[in-house]
Amino acid sequence: MAQIVIDTANHIAGYAAKAARVKVVAAYPITPQTTVVEKIAEFVENGEMDAEYIRVESEHSAMAACIGAAAAGVRTFTATSAHGLALMHEALHWASGSRLPIVMVVVNRAMGAPWSIWPDLSDSLSQRDTGWIQFYCADNQEVFDTIIQAYKLCEDQRVFLPAMICLEGFILSHTYMPVKIHDQEEIDAFLPPYKSGWVLDVNNPLTHANLVSPEWYMEFRYMIHSAMENAKRLIPEIDKEYGKRFGFQYGGLVDKYRCEDAELVICTMGTMGAEAKMAVDNLRKEGLKVGVARIRVFRPFPVEEIRKIAEQARMIATIDRHISFGMEGFLATEVKASLYHSDDNPLVVGFVAGLGGRDVTFKTIEGIAKKSLKWLEKGKVEKGTEWVDLRV
Repeated sequence: MAQIVIDTANHIAGYAAKAARVKVVAAYPITPQTTVVEKIAEFVENGEMDAEYIRVESEHSAMAACIGAAAAGVRTFTATSAHGLALMHEALHWASGSRLPIVMVVVNRAMGAPWSIWPDLSDSLSQRDTGWIQFYCADNQEVFDTIIQAYKLCEDQRVFLPAMICLEGFILSHTYMPVKIHDQEEIDAFLPPYKSGWVLDVNNPLTHANLVSPEWYMEFRYMIHSAMENAKRLIPEIDKEYGKRFGFQYGGLVDKYRCEDAELVICTMGTMGAEAKMAVDNLRKEGLKVGVARIRVFRPFPVEEIRKIAEQARMIATIDRHISFGMEGFLATEVKASLYHSDDNPLVVGFVAGLGGRDVTFKTIEGIAKKSLKWLEKGKVEKGTEWVDLRV
């Protein structure tokens, strides 16, 4: 029977790796990720999880170990945060370029300097162009379910790409919530054993990811891009199938809430998407037509979904827990780019909030919405990028 586990998102990620029957785990500690691999170590030590647990000397080595194991034909898992993810950067390209379906949990943490252990999304969003699929979760149940869905997606022969499952440090990583852990037999039926697209085998030697001349290199990059487009089509299908089987569904690429008649749509990611739903309910009581679109998948970016939202909304307000220095938040840029070729674009305004773990409550989001609605009344956005609760 399925069981209810009340635990942190980090431990829940460990439960998901066990349920996915991962065979190789590469482990290196970094706050606030460490308890992910600690929980898996417990499972392996007490015999609950049949996996090779490799204690490596760095995050770069953790990804290298996953690349080697995946190339040998087994399901792999690792987890990291912030500067650990940055140290992996080179190897991330090798994982996607080698078309290996590695799944990694990224516990989002702000980058130094100054030193911080609290969350924003700069660590993972800085890796947006490495060829990794990127999911962003809003609660602990979604963390469990998305890890299982990610293996199903990444191991599809039409994709064969790695994925990051991103969750915000401390907001989720160390927060206890009840989570339904589904029956192992049902998970096995949904997620069959891993079948690699290619395998390193001493009895059938081959060369892979070797030197490629300019006349062919672009084609390899095009194939990764095409696989991302395939993933964009498959994610909603997998989410729907998962929902029918287990009762949990997340909107595929975008989790939309009260958007049908909304004049203003708040577009954000992660836990701010859940907080925004509370803000929307309060604003609706005041007679304000506001909805929220939580971007669940940042890569591949849901361009078509954004365009559908824009067909009826008069304004979109993005809230980024991230800043691209000298420009704006990535989400604001991506939304604007998605709408560039549309005939009747809504107003778009970008807000930056919650960097380094600064709290963003539903009250904060209500204030963002009301400021946006004032600009909507004027028919003009007065600021390109608005920093929320800035103290300078």
